[in-house]
Amino acid sequence: MSAAQEHRSLLGRRRVIAAAGAAGAAAALTACGGSDDAKGSGTVEQTGSGGEEQGGAVLAATADIPEGGGVVFAQQKVVVTQPKPGEFKAFSSTCTHQGCAVKDVSAGTITCPCHNSTFDAATGSPTGGPATQPLPAREITVEGDSIRLA
Repeated sequence: MSAAQEHRSLLGRRRVIAAAGAAGAAAALTACGGSDDAKGSGTVEQTGSGGEEQGGAVLAATADIPEGGGVVFAQQKVVVTQPKPGEFKAFSSTCTHQGCAVKDVSAGTITCPCHNSTFDAATGSPTGGPATQPLPAREITVEGDSIRLA
């Protein structure tokens, strides 16, 4: 085999390896990607009026947030919880592991469906799974029976 043929053969093998690596990376990113659609138990796309991401937008009525659970607001990328009666907390709904959207809040736990990371609904701290960082707190105000982004 001549030097030119060996060079072309080596380039061909490199292209196959590079293509296989790119396909694997694309598959991994697809599996880890989040979705902004709100499906799953305990998840509500939008309740109350508002829907704007600006401060002061009404997210929900206090009665819409179950005790010990919560509601994920996909458009605003926020999850509101009620860990104890009358106590409301808010966190980013973006999982700190790989950026998927959390989807479920029940029994005091916020769950990310991508890799099953779990977070404490009262503090946002990770309680299981691959996530090691807490969900960042979000500012809300409770006025009467309305919960608003601050």
